[in-house]
Amino acid sequence: MLNKNIVNFIGCEAEYEEAKTVLYGAPFDSTTSYRPGTRFGSAAIRNESYCLETYSPYQDADLLDCSVFDSGDLELPIGDTENCLKEIKRRAETILEDGKLPFMIGGEHLVTLPAMKAVFEKFPDLHVIHFDAHADLREDYLGVKNSHACVLRRCWEFLGDGRIFQFGIRSGDREEFLWAKEGHVKMQKFGFEGLSEVLGELKGKPVYFTLDLDVLDPSVFPGTGTPEAGGVSFQELLQAVLLVAKNARIVGCDVNELSPPYDQSGVSTAVAGKIVRELLIALGNRLEA
Repeated sequence: MLNKNIVNFIGCEAEYEEAKTVLYGAPFDSTTSYRPGTRFGSAAIRNESYCLETYSPYQDADLLDCSVFDSGDLELPIGDTENCLKEIKRRAETILEDGKLPFMIGGEHLVTLPAMKAVFEKFPDLHVIHFDAHADLREDYLGVKNSHACVLRRCWEFLGDGRIFQFGIRSGDREEFLWAKEGHVKMQKFGFEGLSEVLGELKGKPVYFTLDLDVLDPSVFPGTGTPEAGGVSFQELLQAVLLVAKNARIVGCDVNELSPPYDQSGVSTAVAGKIVRELLIALGNRLEA
């Protein structure tokens, strides 16, 4: 059994035994390729969540009506990537073994790899919905295979072809886009066109949902390590997130790549917190039904 964190994400007040969703933070950014700082993202989202209400006017629902437990941030051995990934996987496995939904807050995007692997081991028919500015399909980044620039390629290695559905992609090297076109993954560039059709295709199948917040335009979300112009608006992302949460059979998820030091206004953290709240409520409504 996990212990409750001292400071919880607002409204996440359930006891572990009764919770259906378990939050945990993965404060890791050792492979960040541009601007570090995402290790501070999970704590910032939790601390700044108190500027939000638990009630969502978007969904006419309240987070207090959902059974969510916040287990806090993992204590990771920063500088030792291999052992950091092991600790993240171990936490996801514990949550899954207890029949609960693991919801991770990063951290850089590499944290998705061990969490998704734990979910895959329980749900071998796993499919992935991935929102991001970056393809993250490199074979390696400067010779490093376990990099946030390679995370979806590493996930593909155990998932196989046709299991990964990417949306919002607008950055990557030529080889990544060519590799995707070969049929290894299904990529929708720039936005969320075709998302409803994909959800129909995945109906009833287990889905891992990974949301890299830099899918947002940096004019909305400057607080990230690798900002890319040309992203989606907050409303576009919110509607897409709710569409996924209400229609996919999500068995694991994460929200990642907030880097608070690059937005001293706190606006990026507020945006991230609201997305987390909406996703928690939408998932909770399905799990409580």
